[in-house]
Amino acid sequence: MDPTGSTPAGVVVQGVRRSFGSTHAVRDMTFSASPGRVTGLIGPNGSGKTTLLLMLATLLAPDAGTIRIGGLDPLRDPGGVRALTGWMPDVLGSWASLTTRATLELTGRLHHLPKARAAARAEELIALVGLGDLADQPTRVLSRGQKQRMSLARALVHDPGVLLLDEPASGLDPEARVDLRVLVRRLAAEGRTVLVSSHVLAELEEMADDAVYVQRGATVDPERLEALRDAPRLWRVRAEDPAALDAALAGRDDVSTDHLGRLVPVPDEAGAADLLAALVRDGVRVVAFAPASGEMERTFLELSREAGA
Repeated sequence: MDPTGSTPAGVVVQGVRRSFGSTHAVRDMTFSASPGRVTGLIGPNGSGKTTLLLMLATLLAPDAGTIRIGGLDPLRDPGGVRALTGWMPDVLGSWASLTTRATLELTGRLHHLPKARAAARAEELIALVGLGDLADQPTRVLSRGQKQRMSLARALVHDPGVLLLDEPASGLDPEARVDLRVLVRRLAAEGRTVLVSSHVLAELEEMADDAVYVQRGATVDPERLEALRDAPRLWRVRAEDPAALDAALAGRDDVSTDHLGRLVPVPDEAGAADLLAALVRDGVRVVAFAPASGEMERTFLELSREAGA
């Protein structure tokens, strides 16, 4: 359910297309994002992610296909969809002479909040995104990361059931990224549908429950993704004595090296556990043992290699 306890605020996209003249930005996208979960939207630059988000936010109309947000059609009921949706674009302009507080109050009023409620909501959100020290400063003095936090606050003003976040971690320092991850997980736990587009895949890995991969304007077929998941995965191994590790791996011809350690392909997590047990039995004092990349990054890179082949 959405935070108001009414219609389930999921996102359903079926066969959506959008072109700009001869440029086919979105060719065929089909996926769903569920309430109470964070869904990552992953793809290279130019793959159609932002165009898709603009259509979900009612700012562009699809040429074909259907979109439903909380059961509503953005074409037939854009006002209803906007009331249900919080939209945080990659770059959101601000009224340079207004303070952060005034910006949030005005945004609340634009969402038809009563004046007193808009002021109270602005105060809540200033605390939520950590802009208390800058609440009464004009927005022109905010850094890129601070403007991102204000943009997130603006998306939350009307307590939406669906959040569309385009590169929300852009410009944030490491501490602010951790805070963002915790906040996004909390917002999803409250029953919201959260769709996040990000190039920071390590961050997204810790934030998202589900992933939608897009390539050349289309969502990647689930069967293709399953085949990639079944492929061997590199695990990075580092030992107190590198020579002892090399001796234990001497019978393998598939081991490679990077600046952080030895890279060993294994079929699955059970294979990784067997490898670690074998190294320990051989007396190797292992000091680091982990996947060489996150699952999202690995899948993204494999799809990119296939596309370039």
